[in-house]
Amino acid sequence: MANETGYNVAVVGATGAVGEQMLKTLEQKEFPIKNLKLLSSKRSAGKKISFKGNEYTVEEATPEAFEGVQLALFSAGGSVSKSLAPEAVKRGAVVVDNTSAYRMDENVPLVVPEVNENALKEHNGIIANPNCSTIQMVVALEPIREKYGLKKVIVSTYQAVSGAGLAAVEEMKEQSRDVLDEKEIKPEILPVGGDKKHYQIAFNAIPQIDKFQDNGYTFEEMKMINETKKIMHQNDLEVAATCVRLPVETGHSESVYIEVENGSPEVEELKQLLSEGKGITLQDNPSEQEYPMAVDSVGLPDVFVGRIRRDLDRNNAYHFWVVSDNLLKGAAYNSVQIAESLVKLNLLKG
Repeated sequence: MANETGYNVAVVGATGAVGEQMLKTLEQKEFPIKNLKLLSSKRSAGKKISFKGNEYTVEEATPEAFEGVQLALFSAGGSVSKSLAPEAVKRGAVVVDNTSAYRMDENVPLVVPEVNENALKEHNGIIANPNCSTIQMVVALEPIREKYGLKKVIVSTYQAVSGAGLAAVEEMKEQSRDVLDEKEIKPEILPVGGDKKHYQIAFNAIPQIDKFQDNGYTFEEMKMINETKKIMHQNDLEVAATCVRLPVETGHSESVYIEVENGSPEVEELKQLLSEGKGITLQDNPSEQEYPMAVDSVGLPDVFVGRIRRDLDRNNAYHFWVVSDNLLKGAAYNSVQIAESLVKLNLLKG
């Protein structure tokens, strides 16, 4: 099932939620694929998946499976990336990794193509895809940062349950039914599968995503803080984050406060700037109650921005609302965009 032109591509974690979206995105974007390999854990090997009308059998991800692969998209968990990404690189592949395994490695570029595409030129075989909540925020921030500079960013996130995996989505649905039927709730997954306590997500908001660190911030919050600085090449940028899980299936929402470095642009100028920004759709018309909402972002690749207003106490400060599909732009779509950028910049061996 090979095309004459294109690249030998492997998708690792092909049977997972993000892997499925990666395949869908590769298909929709008509990425040039010569041969396709679908890889997963031993448990999922043997499953059949359809791509562009052809049926593929999922193989077990082993070092040898990467022989001849030129591009490998990874989304199978950090431990898999740690053990197999170097093996894929050793065999000549460029790896785009969708886990947190390499994001803060100083030798690995952390890339959102709308923001820092040129960082790809520094890659040593592995490229990291940022955290979903970071991606949508930096896409919205970049046009403003480019024109006015940024001093400070404070973000509160309202994150969808699909970010915690398919089992968490099922738990939310089951709990919702149980609450309505006045049955006892027995949480087992959220906020974090491997943590000591679990809480009800149905009809609730949980101010914990990932485990707590010694400084009182969660790992998710620290990811947003550190990744934003790395992507924007601005270590002196002040960033703070509070990450909250809501009973929403798909689509992360964020309330963002920023302080710009130069001047105090009018709100209309910022709206104009954002409406022209790459990968951004402006939805901002309060008089008609038009603003971004999680349910409207599902299945769409853009980052949606609205509720832009100046802070009432600081002239150089602004508030806005950012929404995006966490499985698409927050993961699969950004990974495939990175692959397209590698082709465009001639960084993939043909």
